[in-house]
Amino acid sequence: MPRHTRARTLAAAAAGLICALSLSACNGADETADPAATTPGTTTSPAPDGGSDNTDDDGEDGDGDGAAVAACSEDDLSFSASNEDGEGDPVRHVLLTVINTGEEQCAVYHYPYVQLGADAQTTAPVIEESDPEEFVSLAPGEQAHAALLVAGGAMDEYEADFITLDLQGREPGSNAGEPVTVEVPGVEALFADDGQCVTYWTTASGLALDFIMSR
Repeated sequence: MPRHTRARTLAAAAAGLICALSLSACNGADETADPAATTPGTTTSPAPDGGSDNTDDDGEDGDGDGAAVAACSEDDLSFSASNEDGEGDPVRHVLLTVINTGEEQCAVYHYPYVQLGADAQTTAPVIEESDPEEFVSLAPGEQAHAALLVAGGAMDEYEADFITLDLQGREPGSNAGEPVTVEVPGVEALFADDGQCVTYWTTASGLALDFIMSR
């Protein structure tokens, strides 16, 4: 075989190998999704691990400005839940709201761990596409929201007469305080099922609700 032909053959083989490796990396980058999630676009939330992560101490934060922002704890915030469904309709769409009632800026990280009632088997899965890819920093008086779908038409319906909410610290899966009990909005009990899910925190209530209102 002529020398120049052999060189072209080797170059083509090398290029094919690089392409194959790139496709493998892309296709395998998201193979860790939890198969237990019951709603498309959601993944099951890990249970709070009891660890504390109240302060960013490494000088890096979600928006890249290098400022350390303490994670909000339950003592820094007020909590509420509002019904986003029409009068007389079953309460399926709920807006969770926190307000910084403290005197210092703090951040709500990731999404809240939410359990509906005493019979909840796990925390509500998060809607991954709602991830804003940056944390929400709250000055005193500012508020953040997460939207909660109580029932998605799945199996195992049960009654829930309260909502339990846990805040995360900066590290995913960490805990920034103690659980908070939030009253259900305007009814004696919610009818939850396995289709429940929650969004990441955001300062835009309408954006949060966009992820659940069509479900």
